Amino acid sequence: VQLQASGGGLVQAGGSLRLSCAASGRNVNNYYMGWFRQAPGKEREFVAAIRWTGGSTYYADSVKGRFTISRDGAKNTVSLQMSSLNSEDTAVYYCAADQRFRNYDMHYWGKGTLVTVSS
Repeated sequence: VQLQASGGGLVQAGGSLRLSCAASGRNVNNYYMGWFRQAPGKEREFVAAIRWTGGSTYYADSVKGRFTISRDGAKNTVSLQMSSLNSEDTAVYYCAADQRFRNYDMHYWGKGTLVTVSS
């Protein structure tokens, strides 16, 4: 599975941003698609995931109620709508995919997209 993330950028605290991840190369119907992030000097952490079939969603406690993950079957994309952003959300965000859900690692990874939240 090839993954291409986009949508990162600079946003003010309290603002919103939408990330997208385009999947190609394989049918992802039986996959979990996820977002992880890595802030400067910190370890990579799980953000959110969605099961392609059925749409079950999973979130890290730190983003619950602020971030929403969704998928578009027609476009084969997964999106992460981020709201009420704060400086702790500043990180490189990575799109990932796997046939099983693990909130600490996935098999396929895309290149990251940088999100910077200014205070």
